[in-house]
Amino acid sequence: MLPWGLSCLSVLGAAGTALLCAGLLLSLAQHLWTLRWTLSRDRASALPLPKGSMGWPFFGETLHWLVQGSRFHSSRRERYGTVFKTHLLGRPVIRVSGAENVRTILLGEHRLVRSQWPQSAHILLGSHTLLGAVGEPHRQRRKVLARVFSRAALERYVPRLQGALRREVRSWCAARGPVAVYEAAKALTFRMAARILLGLRLDEAQCAQLAQTFEQFVENLFSLPLDVPFSGLRKGIRARDQLHRHLEEAIAEKLHEDRAAEPGDALEVIIHSTRELGRELSVQELKESAVELLFAAFFTTASASTSLVLLLLQHPAAIARIRQELAAQGLGRACGCAPGAAGGGAGPRPDCGCQPDLSLAALGRLRYVDCVVKEVLRLLPPVSGGYRTALRTFELDGYQIPKGWSVMYSIRDTHETAAVYRSPPEGFDPERFGAAGEDARGASGRFHYIPFGGGARSCLGRELAQAVLQLLAVELVRTARWELATPAFPAMQTVPIVHPVDGLRLFFHPLVPSAAQDGLCL
Repeated sequence: MLPWGLSCLSVLGAAGTALLCAGLLLSLAQHLWTLRWTLSRDRASALPLPKGSMGWPFFGETLHWLVQGSRFHSSRRERYGTVFKTHLLGRPVIRVSGAENVRTILLGEHRLVRSQWPQSAHILLGSHTLLGAVGEPHRQRRKVLARVFSRAALERYVPRLQGALRREVRSWCAARGPVAVYEAAKALTFRMAARILLGLRLDEAQCAQLAQTFEQFVENLFSLPLDVPFSGLRKGIRARDQLHRHLEEAIAEKLHEDRAAEPGDALEVIIHSTRELGRELSVQELKESAVELLFAAFFTTASASTSLVLLLLQHPAAIARIRQELAAQGLGRACGCAPGAAGGGAGPRPDCGCQPDLSLAALGRLRYVDCVVKEVLRLLPPVSGGYRTALRTFELDGYQIPKGWSVMYSIRDTHETAAVYRSPPEGFDPERFGAAGEDARGASGRFHYIPFGGGARSCLGRELAQAVLQLLAVELVRTARWELATPAFPAMQTVPIVHPVDGLRLFFHPLVPSAAQDGLCL
């Protein structure tokens, strides 16, 4: 029997040997993992794979990505350049930034790349959506949906959107405590999309309940494709089915309405447009189209609205410039009703005499407001980028992009690194979108600014989204002043969508109606 000391040394030696062996095995596994992806390059191409790391076997760099957030991509861009390889969520990924590189990806839809969505998203959104369509079905559906966002349609939406935004801002001013802006913006965005865009007749209780169901649907849209009890996909399916049940009755009414009547909302436009093309959509197709429209508008518009409120608070000079522009256009006076007097329906209540005073033409004359909205979307784009799958091997920036690999183009990195702007890209400067800035960028600046993507899958609702943000800026500036309810400005979370980590808690105070254009406060 060994003495106690020798026994301990023997145990420690065995443990050390085991750790050394484990380390060697991990090192060998990582080497083989890297070799596996190196050998996966397309040998028909003489070009090398992009620089980068594939991380650990099976996990890749997913854990680093989840922990580091946006810093993960910026640190690797600094190390490897604007095109680099990694391995995320079980797939090899080429991350791309820079205007010329992004241009190749966005204009290569259906030729070099195709849209890529997780299987869970395809299951939950359905097979009759624009997001999942490719080729000719994608072109046909896009043609129909383009009418939803035509100028004639936007003209009908704007007065009702202004009414909804006016009521919301005044309710913030009437609140007894701080307002969590991001949560309020999500609720507002859903109400506007459901009532104004889709034409659903919902009271406040129904709208709140449906919004909660919809948020559960969206939260589980990107989940493991396992339809088992308590899984994210099962929760998403349950939420989707509840949404579809609620939509069925509204859709049935619209299908039996007067065919000769002018369509007033998005669902009616879709029904009329497909009939003109000789088709009759099923209830299932219309339900999926309605949910897709809600999804496209929900988080992105709420995110951008919150960023607008935050950046205006951080830059009071921009607020002063907006007030000057509104006064010059005869739009400086806010609604004179007491905060909270407006109702919760689609338009102003009879007891509030303030009618909408903005139109698309009036918004078009507010050049500085337009510059502010564009700068908000440049500095804090709601979505960081998009995913594609390579249809064939092609060249990008001197590297090969192998067939079958995922390609992620970065909106945020492209905005941050654009060299065409006169002022530093990291600063807030709406004037970069003024006439002088447009002249400086010229035609080459097209893909330096891509908050709505580009090419065959550019966002159809971009003009509607910009109109909503312009209307919000006007109603905010001529109705309220606002201040932080927290000791410091919150950090921004960028994955999966940009928003303040604390929801942005603010106090809102009404301006004196008769002196709103002078910025005087109660």
